[in-house]
Amino acid sequence: MNLARRMSRLGTESAFEVLARAKALEAQGHDIINLGIGAPDFHTPANIVDAGCRALVDGYHFYTPAKGLPDLRAAVTEDIKKYRGVDVDPNHVMIVPGGKPTMFFAMLMFGEEGREILYPNPGFPIYESMIEFSGAKAVPIELREESGFTFDPDEVLAKITPATSLMIINTPANPTGGLIGKAELDRLVEGLEAHPHVTILSDEIYSRMTYDGLEHQSLLAYESIRDRTILLDGWSKTYSMTGWRLGFGVWPADLIDQAERLQINSNSCPSAPVQMAGIEAFRGPQDEVDKMMKTFDERRKLIVDGLNAIPGFSCVMPRGAFYAFPNITGTGMSSRDLQNLLLTKAGVATVSGTSFGAMGEGYIRFSYAAGTEEIERALERVANCLQTA
Repeated sequence: MNLARRMSRLGTESAFEVLARAKALEAQGHDIINLGIGAPDFHTPANIVDAGCRALVDGYHFYTPAKGLPDLRAAVTEDIKKYRGVDVDPNHVMIVPGGKPTMFFAMLMFGEEGREILYPNPGFPIYESMIEFSGAKAVPIELREESGFTFDPDEVLAKITPATSLMIINTPANPTGGLIGKAELDRLVEGLEAHPHVTILSDEIYSRMTYDGLEHQSLLAYESIRDRTILLDGWSKTYSMTGWRLGFGVWPADLIDQAERLQINSNSCPSAPVQMAGIEAFRGPQDEVDKMMKTFDERRKLIVDGLNAIPGFSCVMPRGAFYAFPNITGTGMSSRDLQNLLLTKAGVATVSGTSFGAMGEGYIRFSYAAGTEEIERALERVANCLQTA
């Protein structure tokens, strides 16, 4: 078959490749502890499940408006006001099946040959994949361990050229667990005011997942760039709804019609009953979210302490999301080799730092979205494996 050349530029999300390998080993009878996939291990809260089931019974079986149910878009604006302190027009909200469509649509709008897109590295692998697919040049924003995996705003601003069309910011971040502070964002936004040709995609999918009393700072809160900021968020992480496939984007007035046309041309609209579940998630009780975050915090401390006790590992404390990203240069192994060793010899699924970009070499990602007992067993296996390697 004569495939389009752009297909050769399309990457993948390595966590799913690791998951497939882990499942194959399990099918052969191996005991695998999966700390690779970035999905909460909790069930979706019962009130949300009940709302989805009730919607099916009540006849929500048909297409909805392409941008999503009006009541859900209103619920999104209520949530943004509550947690980000920003007033948003519901007409600028578009509900999508998961977080990736907002990202995909932004790349299609702003990526083409001759353009440049800035993205975090190490960062979510689909950023670089979709930039390359669009034909644009992927320009990395280096996230450094010594600064808690944040960035120097002046270095980022210095990367902007007349060809820069889009800048991607992710906080709290995958895979590092880094949280960009208000001071850094203030400086970045001040500098961006001199570059009105740059649109910003702010990936805030982990916005409710912060620790140690730290608060998430949304780029949508900055009025000077709000008219060129695309917000990406959703229900997958906060409400443990990864399999429901429900997300949203908040688009500037000049872009929402373009985004809606892309939605109509690709998936028409999100699932109707799933949207009803999304309304309940935002407007219903938040007790289960609070419980999940308390548990994640306990696991965070457990896994970081455990990793730092393993010779060759050094791990900074993540300030957001549910990932630990230890430095493994002390083992003398590459990230990919260590990932493979831990999976095949220790039965622990992790994800190589290089799966998140070239600047992830020397690191490996552990998800602590797993039970305490599993984390403890995994740490023991990793330590034993490296002693005998």
